[in-house]
Amino acid sequence: MGDTALITGASAGLGAHFAQALAAEGHDLILTARREDRLNALAERLRAAHGVAVQVHATDLAAPGAVAGLMRAIEQAGQGVNLLVNNAGFGARGDFAELDGAVQARMIDLNCRAVVELAHAVLPGMLQMRRGWILNIASTAAFQAGPQMAVYYASKAFVLSFSEALHEEVRGRGVHVTALCPGPVETEFFEANAMPDVAFRRFASGPAPVIRDGLRALRANRAVKVSGAANATLAFLTRLAPRIVSRRAAAAIQRKRG
Repeated sequence: MGDTALITGASAGLGAHFAQALAAEGHDLILTARREDRLNALAERLRAAHGVAVQVHATDLAAPGAVAGLMRAIEQAGQGVNLLVNNAGFGARGDFAELDGAVQARMIDLNCRAVVELAHAVLPGMLQMRRGWILNIASTAAFQAGPQMAVYYASKAFVLSFSEALHEEVRGRGVHVTALCPGPVETEFFEANAMPDVAFRRFASGPAPVIRDGLRALRANRAVKVSGAANATLAFLTRLAPRIVSRRAAAAIQRKRG
């Protein structure tokens, strides 16, 4: 695949695992997230283990102008991006009316706007070179409404729809675009988003198969990849079920504690 990969949300969770997998394949990396100390520690480990070049840019991608600033810094460093992993994102659980409005707006900025801005920043160069890869991390949440996590589920539906459309626009032009839809994954996501006791966490998979599925799907230029056979079955059944059934089932699961 590409020579230099930009990975967002790389300080922990799936982002860090993507960084490890791509470094092991010999890719140079550009890592971005808010926590610079974690990024630097990860960069040091990857350089030592794999001999790749790793650049760190501590950035809050939810902030206005953050993506433009990041891309300027990358350009000034003389770097290009052949592979983009749009992984940064977060969720919040609770009734929409009771959750902080600014937090939910920030969720949209990070989960949706930053994804679009980053793809728009790197795609023209990829198309010009007829070579590039964009992996957008969606979720099985993208296939249904999610009461108690209304904005998060909606943001992932946006990522899925956007990725599918982009995949079709660039098909046959040398650029691969894939939406990866994992189910629950055992990472820091639950604690970071104050959801250590959600019932669906008991079905969480390890990160390794998710990373493998995502990179394989991207190489094969699959528009959508649901990671895990059980998750794929549930996503398919969700599309067949009446929407009133799927949203009420989701509400019951979200309200239940583990």
